[in-house]
Amino acid sequence: MATTTIQVSKETRDHLATLAAERGLTLGQLVQQLAEKEPTREQIAERLKADRDVARRNMGVDMSDEEFDQAPDILGNIYRIAAEKVRAARGEAA
Repeated sequence: MATTTIQVSKETRDHLATLAAERGLTLGQLVQQLAEKEPTREQIAERLKADRDVARRNMGVDMSDEEFDQAPDILGNIYRIAAEKVRAARGEAA
């Protein structure tokens, strides 16, 4: 694998070196892990498209992207309903 050099402040370098040491990694391995955790705009758009395609197939409807953008927070509502059911099962007040 080809390597390259990046320039950062000494404080940033020292911070990254400490994080790498705490995790038993080289500085290069740490930077690679951090970069892999942050998707690019293109990757986010690809994931969104794939997620919407799955939702369309599972719901059996052909919603446009504009309709998805204007739809209510379905996942948030599912979490809220699930939390309410858990609290009710435990006998807790909502």
